[in-house]
Amino acid sequence: MRMTPTRTPFADTADRLAMLYSESFGGKAKGRYRIPTKLVRQLAGRRRLYEDDIRTLTREMFERGYVLIDMESFFVVMGANSFVNYRRANEDVLP
Repeated sequence: MRMTPTRTPFADTADRLAMLYSESFGGKAKGRYRIPTKLVRQLAGRRRLYEDDIRTLTREMFERGYVLIDMESFFVVMGANSFVNYRRANEDVLP
């Protein structure tokens, strides 16, 4: 018998946040955006977001190819591929 993975309470929230990435709003066709913590709480159906909740939501977003950054009063959603082309620091550049 094959086990199906259990869907976390934040999976639906992550799906909605991921969908927003490809939606047109704020003068852009798609891409990174910020969203108020209050709105994320509403999407999740929670009065509060605890550290564990944010960690779970961050993991759910990463599984979908997005990075969720907690900025205290809002969250930033970016594509994980955005970071691939960043320049790399190594021992040679450290003072």
